[in-house]
Amino acid sequence: MAHSSTRPTSRDVAQAAGVSQAAVSLVLGDKWHGRVSAATAQRVRDAARDLGYRPNLAARNLRLGHTRTVLLVVPALTTEFFAGVYTGAARIAAQHGFGVVLYPSPEGVGPARDPFASAQAALDGVIASSMAADALTTIRGDQLPLVMLDSDPQGSLGAATVNLDIADGVRQVAEHLLGLGHRRFLHLAADVPSWTFEVRAHELATRVATVPGTDVRTVRAPLTFEAARAATEAALAAPGPHPTALVCDDDKLAAGAYKALRRRGLHVPSDISVTGLDDLALATAIDPELTTVRLDAELFGERGMQALLAVLDGRRPDRSDIPVHLVVRGSTAPPRPH
Repeated sequence: MAHSSTRPTSRDVAQAAGVSQAAVSLVLGDKWHGRVSAATAQRVRDAARDLGYRPNLAARNLRLGHTRTVLLVVPALTTEFFAGVYTGAARIAAQHGFGVVLYPSPEGVGPARDPFASAQAALDGVIASSMAADALTTIRGDQLPLVMLDSDPQGSLGAATVNLDIADGVRQVAEHLLGLGHRRFLHLAADVPSWTFEVRAHELATRVATVPGTDVRTVRAPLTFEAARAATEAALAAPGPHPTALVCDDDKLAAGAYKALRRRGLHVPSDISVTGLDDLALATAIDPELTTVRLDAELFGERGMQALLAVLDGRRPDRSDIPVHLVVRGSTAPPRPH
């Protein structure tokens, strides 16, 4: 047989066997036990044999699947939440002999510097928050096995998405406030171009619109206390009837809004009810304590890592969203009668 100039690659083997390159590396490096099924391992070995694939041993040690390292790319925003995500991801990773490197996108959102000369050489896979998605193209993480957190399952970069049920969280907030009798809402929205915040706005508007005589005004602020304070002050200074409930995209925005309300001599909740979303430590540090939606950050990280392990093994990850829960505290009450 004539010698072909193009040697078969691990990518060719992966395509022939219908698995990821990482799975090929695991099987041919004999590290697949407990991580890939025996049937899958046999399929990879058969494909390698049929193609005449011979791993280049020097290169193989540098290639995917041998560093047993995963990169977790997060925005440098709401760090307490992402610390929980990291803890959960690292816990599951450790059970499978993986390490997790945390890489905060320096601007929170936007491109990030390459943390490795070539991410592909040093990493098995990437778990990334949609808020830090821009960083992925810089580090070429989108060319690795990738799981996206907080991303549109219809149009995500990744092989899999893992989401909290944010839509249900917003529905729970809206039901709570509508049930108290609120009809005029101010939505303090995060000024961050991310799917998770689009979901919040859409769900709030949709749910509130099902009740006659309601109104939702929206103001946007970057995720800082100062920006939230300024945006809230400006909204409250605008002409027209005052809102009786302020729905904030996260707890940090709510804390900034509290400052604006205090400056205007308004009391929470007798003059205006306020809700957050996250249930950070901040939620019980402010007074009155904040009614907010508890997100299980550690479970989010665990599920992200489990999804990446499934992708590496050529299995289908669990597609169900993680439940979230409204925690009612002192910041919400019925509106004052006119």
